[in-house]
Amino acid sequence: MLSGFTFSTDSSLIDRARVHAWLSEQAYWALGRSRETQDAAIDASRNYSVWSADGEQVAYARVVTDAVTFAWLCDVFVDGSARGSGVGKMLVEGVIADLEPLPVKRIMLATADAHGLYAQYGFAPSEDPNRYMIKILNP
Repeated sequence: MLSGFTFSTDSSLIDRARVHAWLSEQAYWALGRSRETQDAAIDASRNYSVWSADGEQVAYARVVTDAVTFAWLCDVFVDGSARGSGVGKMLVEGVIADLEPLPVKRIMLATADAHGLYAQYGFAPSEDPNRYMIKILNP
């Protein structure tokens, strides 16, 4: 494990205000997301965090899953103060370790800028991206 940081699967520890600020103000995929929406997403997901030795949350991720066939890794965010320290790796490793005991066959994600990080853990481009479709509701 990474010295000075702790990984957690305990949703009750999540600093919801901090996570909302990160995502709604800094994350290209969630800019402007309301606090109400973020709290609902947290409540309906498996949540993960990384904490510094001084008790500050420095990273967050969540997984939307049925815990049987499918998982979607999303809202992965590492605070600027912790980037480059291995916290992102700790977060992804922890998420995968938490999901591995489940019968889930695949974990999907979407990223515009962290392909190298995820590739280290076996994520790869879809064999046939033309098979995937999306419908936007309530833009």
